[in-house]
Amino acid sequence: MVFEPLSHQKQTLASVLLSLRFLSSSHPLFSRLRERYGFVPPPSPLPQNPNRSSGDSSPSEKTIKKKKKPPYRPPSSLDLSGQKLLHSDVPFDFRFSYTESNPNVKPIGLREPKYSPFGPGRVDRPWTGLCAPAVDPTLRSVDGDDPSAAAVDLEKAKKLREKILGEPLTPAERAFLIEKCQRNRTKRQVNLGRDGLTHNMLNDIHNNWKNAEAVRIKCLGVPTVDMQNVCTHLEEKTGGLIIHRHGGQIILYRGRHYNPKKRPVIPLMLWKPHEPIYPRLIKTVIDSLTIEETKEMRKKGLTVPVLTKLAKNGYYASLIPMVRDAFLTDELVRIDCKGLPESDYKKIGVKLRDLVPCVLVTFDKEQIVVWRGKNYNSSTHQNTEGNSLFPVTESSINAEKNHSCILDQNSNSLDGSFQICTPNEVPDDEPAVSEIVVPSPM
Repeated sequence: MVFEPLSHQKQTLASVLLSLRFLSSSHPLFSRLRERYGFVPPPSPLPQNPNRSSGDSSPSEKTIKKKKKPPYRPPSSLDLSGQKLLHSDVPFDFRFSYTESNPNVKPIGLREPKYSPFGPGRVDRPWTGLCAPAVDPTLRSVDGDDPSAAAVDLEKAKKLREKILGEPLTPAERAFLIEKCQRNRTKRQVNLGRDGLTHNMLNDIHNNWKNAEAVRIKCLGVPTVDMQNVCTHLEEKTGGLIIHRHGGQIILYRGRHYNPKKRPVIPLMLWKPHEPIYPRLIKTVIDSLTIEETKEMRKKGLTVPVLTKLAKNGYYASLIPMVRDAFLTDELVRIDCKGLPESDYKKIGVKLRDLVPCVLVTFDKEQIVVWRGKNYNSSTHQNTEGNSLFPVTESSINAEKNHSCILDQNSNSLDGSFQICTPNEVPDDEPAVSEIVVPSPM
């Protein structure tokens, strides 16, 4: 009865074969036909695969899986195929941090084998484990004179910086740029943290200079102990000019003739290099003391009253004047650093040792204990400018006069002039008073 409609409609042979293919052994209708009428289907016109087992499904039922295309992989920065070595004419050594690493202090070793943080074969400057020097340090002659390695022309870099800066800003232009970079006007900001002025921050500053003449930089953490060092490196490494500083907030001006298309080539560091191994900061026996005196001093140092407590990622510019003032009456000073990372308060201790100067006694119990030493002379650390963090010298005044900046401590910002003052001496009733950092010669 199933084949009656087929005979009445006189379908073609192709449709009959198609229906027979549909009645496979797995179909329930085929099993009933075989039981009642002993129907045996004709052989299939399609060639049979002798290797196929009886349980396999027909090719029509089996879904043919196409080979998927490999996912798109963007070109990697580490892929050296067809890439040239990146060359940069910036006349200074590439370091991870410019403010927190002292080129004069030589490490005693490296924690890991030397590898370039820029990636293999991306920069034509060799990585020495500490920096990528501007001049090839490879010794090519016995005398040490390498005619092929050109020395860095600092005079040329200085003239180029002066050419980009152009004419000095007028007081009205300076006030306009300062107001334009305030928090209520823009959210653009570069954060300078515990690592100081890092190499990749230079690229961030130039990216901000594409759309604005000045950029706001917020400084917090360990580098703020020596803000003069931060300001000096910012001007030298970027080629800009600091036109305003209030506490840890710096406004860096790019110059009148700055062209973003001709910005210096600064290759990015893909990862942070390992820090080298330096000599121990705390000696077993302090110089000019015996073992018993050293032990007694360390016990006494942990019991003296705390001078101040440092907050995490705070602003520490007033720390050095506080320690110098405390040494006028006490020989030991203790600074509470609870909550700070160990690397942070050790870096602060190094800055105190070099800038106060003083002798490090211990870092136990998250405390910094420093000793003023036996031959401490307070008169050598007194400054004629009221112990200011930014002393004004004759050379700095002459350099500032060349930029047409008026240095008058008795004037205010209402008449367009500016005042040099320390962060602790900023008057509360004059919020517009600016603190000018005199640019040091390159």
